Amino acid sequence: MRRKLAAGNWKMNGTRADLAEIAALAEAHPEPGCEVLICPPATLIDRARAVAGPSVALGGQDCHAAGSGAHTGDISAVMLLDAGAHYVILGHSERREDHGESSDMVRDKARAAMEAGLRAIVCIGESLAQREAQNTLDIIAGQLSHSIPDSATGENLVVAYEPIWAIGTGLTPTTDQIGEVHDFMRMKLETRFGEGVGRSVRLLYGGSVKPGNAAEIFAVSNVDGALVGGASLKAADFGGIVTALAQS
Repeated sequence: MRRKLAAGNWKMNGTRADLAEIAALAEAHPEPGCEVLICPPATLIDRARAVAGPSVALGGQDCHAAGSGAHTGDISAVMLLDAGAHYVILGHSERREDHGESSDMVRDKARAAMEAGLRAIVCIGESLAQREAQNTLDIIAGQLSHSIPDSATGENLVVAYEPIWAIGTGLTPTTDQIGEVHDFMRMKLETRFGEGVGRSVRLLYGGSVKPGNAAEIFAVSNVDGALVGGASLKAADFGGIVTALAQS
């Protein structure tokens, strides 16, 4: 059985004062019924350990493919692990677009994360132009193929489908569109890694997930949870999503 996962990506938001939201989330959901993850800025990971408790895991938002070296401003997977992270988000569309990250670069980062002992949440998704050109599944297939290392297992890999056009826009694909992509991803993973591994990798949906639409999304085939942006910044909002996932 794949354990459901509600993952929050705080992006470039959060200072020490916002640790209170993690504390409130942990207090409100001491036994959440699913796995709960917050990925705050790297500056907060170590301090968040004191308030997250056993019910909230912590993760990073990116890592370098190298373990150490002359990479000013970067952070390695080993550093994230040392700070208290158990996961790291890789290949988010904002990294791919703003920093020119290719799928091959994402794969190298994912390999480094796995070797360090982190679980890699690899993000994939199409643009609105690609969706309108009916190229969605081709884009997803290419990103899956090139972004995931051969060392992937159900223990060290999570895949998050985040259609770029739905991130932070309030737009959400139909449940049929989400289901089509998630079923396709499951099939591609089973074909590449075999049924055992392919069926054990958790598939998250991300893109304008809110308490109001979470239950409908979680009822879709092969949706094992969500990667949540803005709604994860407040314990009350994210808690509603956690509850919906636990009850799905």
